[in-house]
Amino acid sequence: MLLLVGLGNPGEKYARHRHNIGFMAVDAIAETQGFGPARSKFQGEIRDGTLGREKALILKPQTYMNDSGRAVGEAARFYKIAPEDIIVFYDELDLAPGKLRVKIGGGAAGHNGIRSIDSHIGNTFKRIRIGIGHPGDKSRVTNHVLGDFAKSDQDWLAPMLDAIASEAPYLVEPDGNRFATAVAQKLAPLKKEVTAKPDPGNERNQPAPALTPEKTNNAFTDALKKLLGDKE
Repeated sequence: MLLLVGLGNPGEKYARHRHNIGFMAVDAIAETQGFGPARSKFQGEIRDGTLGREKALILKPQTYMNDSGRAVGEAARFYKIAPEDIIVFYDELDLAPGKLRVKIGGGAAGHNGIRSIDSHIGNTFKRIRIGIGHPGDKSRVTNHVLGDFAKSDQDWLAPMLDAIASEAPYLVEPDGNRFATAVAQKLAPLKKEVTAKPDPGNERNQPAPALTPEKTNNAFTDALKKLLGDKE
């Protein structure tokens, strides 16, 4: 069994925060991959499902970010899940928005949710780091991380979550490389559309507008649009 953990803070007050992108990622996987309804257990919210032929459990700790390890530890002990079969999705300041990296083991790099999980199960679990970008000044980091995604972030956020959700079955493979590659390949054509240079003499060669949630084929993106739609 795989344990997929999304990190974030519970409650409507935090729902749009950049720090909650881990919650958003596992919600997208659950909806796209047909996981069961949410229920309360292990000091968190869990949903059961499968990825490929592998049973999987999605967990969103409801203990607040800094104590995420309590919920993860409880679930791992109950189901006897090894750290190597635990995959944690969370925000990464040092990655540009829309970038994703897979890492196994390592330090917490200042992320309190990861530090908490390390203290409960060790550090050999798999990490899916989702870039939210750095505000450029250390003094602005807290407000950036604990601030809402802007409406303009939909252009990269919805396609990223859609790609994570659709390619999630590759998470059953041990190193995560194929998952990361599949996500990058799904996003690559969209990035080409956005960055294509126009030919001034040919209207048909004008660059396509940035991809928006309406152009993705994932029901979760509609909910995301509603969530962010009143934010500038």
